[in-house]
Amino acid sequence: MATQMFEGRGHAAVYQKYRFAPGKELQQIILSYLQEKKVIPAELAVDVGCGSGQGTHFLGEHFKKVVGTDISEAQIQEARDTPGMPNISYLMCPAEELPFQDASVDVLTSFTAAHWFDFEKFMREVERVVRPGGCVAISTYTVDMSLRYGDCSEKLTKIFRECWDMILKYSHNRLKYVLEDYKEIFEALPFPDKKRITDIYDQIPMTVEGVVGYMESASPYQTFMKNDPKAATSLLQETEKRMLETMGVSSRETPVEFWVRHVCVLGCK
Repeated sequence: MATQMFEGRGHAAVYQKYRFAPGKELQQIILSYLQEKKVIPAELAVDVGCGSGQGTHFLGEHFKKVVGTDISEAQIQEARDTPGMPNISYLMCPAEELPFQDASVDVLTSFTAAHWFDFEKFMREVERVVRPGGCVAISTYTVDMSLRYGDCSEKLTKIFRECWDMILKYSHNRLKYVLEDYKEIFEALPFPDKKRITDIYDQIPMTVEGVVGYMESASPYQTFMKNDPKAATSLLQETEKRMLETMGVSSRETPVEFWVRHVCVLGCK
């Protein structure tokens, strides 16, 4: 069964507010692959581990019918409460028990979620529900992140990474699959036609508040909060203060460039 880390309403609300959709470069790589494999236009796309629906919205622009699935009731409720397109719907279910008929799914995706799944059971479901000629795109952003703002980008990134390293001390052991660039997920995918791209860089438009909020939304930070709420809260407050001072601004709404590296596993059945 999948590891459940995003169950609480409070965590789901923070996740919905601060998590970002797949970046333009990642979107383009996925769409180009699907066009190359001639699965666009497609009837049904399924986004597994959809959380509060950031990646699902992207799919809604390109497919006739899109279904986001997640094991967390709180996350699905956040997704349903967020304004979206009429062709998108959401279902609560485990990634390892997808409520779709055999060979009925044209495109199956998972954005920053697959490392929480039981790979063996999930891949059996992928093999079952994806139609012959259908495709999968399973991606994550990595812990390689940097900030850019004027001439203080290096200092800003250092402040961010010092905080991020503290938070990552509370990581679940399944983070190792992200640190290994989804190598194990790539190897587990039961399709003969597949590839893994590890160097997709995207600039995500953010504010200082957004960067701090992103760190708050991360599952290791939620574990840190449970263990030592005072220290966890203080870390984010101090980090935000240092960032603003370094940038020479007072508003947490100040825009910054947030650069992330994505890994993407693509396959065609």
